[in-house]
Amino acid sequence: MGTNGLQNANEHWYLATLSTLVLAQASTGRQPGITVAMERQLQYVSSFSDEQLREFLDLADVHHVAVRAIQQIQQLAKASNFPEVGTRFDAALSLENKRIENALKFLNAICRELEDAGCPVTVIKSLDHWPDLGGDLDLYSSGDRDAVISVFTKYFKAELEPQSWGDKLANKWNFRIPGLPELVECHVKWLGQTGEQVALATRLENRRVQRSIANYVFPVPAPEERIIVSTLQRMYRHFYIRLCDIVNITNLLRSHAVDFAELRQTADLGSIWPGVATLLRIVSEYVHSYTNEVFELPPEVQSAARFSVERTYVSKQFLRIPIMPEAAELYTKQMIGIGAHRNFRAMFRLSLLPALATAAFVGYRLTGSDKGIW
Repeated sequence: MGTNGLQNANEHWYLATLSTLVLAQASTGRQPGITVAMERQLQYVSSFSDEQLREFLDLADVHHVAVRAIQQIQQLAKASNFPEVGTRFDAALSLENKRIENALKFLNAICRELEDAGCPVTVIKSLDHWPDLGGDLDLYSSGDRDAVISVFTKYFKAELEPQSWGDKLANKWNFRIPGLPELVECHVKWLGQTGEQVALATRLENRRVQRSIANYVFPVPAPEERIIVSTLQRMYRHFYIRLCDIVNITNLLRSHAVDFAELRQTADLGSIWPGVATLLRIVSEYVHSYTNEVFELPPEVQSAARFSVERTYVSKQFLRIPIMPEAAELYTKQMIGIGAHRNFRAMFRLSLLPALATAAFVGYRLTGSDKGIW
């Protein structure tokens, strides 16, 4: 097996291990909920060389589940009388916790200054992963564009990153703040890859809730809008799913936090109900494959889902959504739905998406980067 083949095989094993660890539910009555599959994965992790350990942690970081995975490994190691396995992760966990502590401090200050400047703000995506945190800090604000930019540049001495074509369409800016390694990405007034989602963005803000994390309180989307934002990102933009998305939605389903009528109402505003239903089906089937847990999704979700987890595949670190015909069908249905609502602004913006995606693909092939486009 060549180097690439071995690397891909390792990624598959690492992802399977991470999935088993972070999706496991403590339902056996034994502390801390050890199953045969989890014990098997603990043995696998205990055999890692230093290089394999680094690769495993890198993948956990890419999927935004590093803290949850390490905590589970250390709990299992302690309960299984192999504490030395858990201690190998101490340094990585300490570094990640320090990174998150610093990011939360900045995030709290940013939210406070934006609100004080008359720019209502909602933290999207980043805090869904708690106790993990995303690779950057994502915000939505309905405030004036210039006022938002002024807050970052005046109070935080931020530098604006160059906007890609997609950023300009989406009305989105990235800020680099001294002392904060993570970029801050702020969507202003609109959501969606081309800024096509206006009514949906308004609903997200109107239904936001307050969430206590660490010593702070942050404005975040309601559970239904959390799923909506994940759908926009995964099913209509990137066409791949991170493990954190699966874990986050799983936790919402397990806790019965989702009002499916509200979810459908929000999804219909952006004509993305088929994408939402498909993501929910993929998540439920993926979880079942690792835990045997069954989520009874409502009939309207099952009937609206366009394909199952069997159509996905693992490649280049992620669970991928095929572009043809699966993703293309979702895009077509979205266009038809928006057309039926006579939302010509959204139709025009979405019509630019195939050309944007093609340019990004060509740019990536030529330069190895699509940042100037996508």
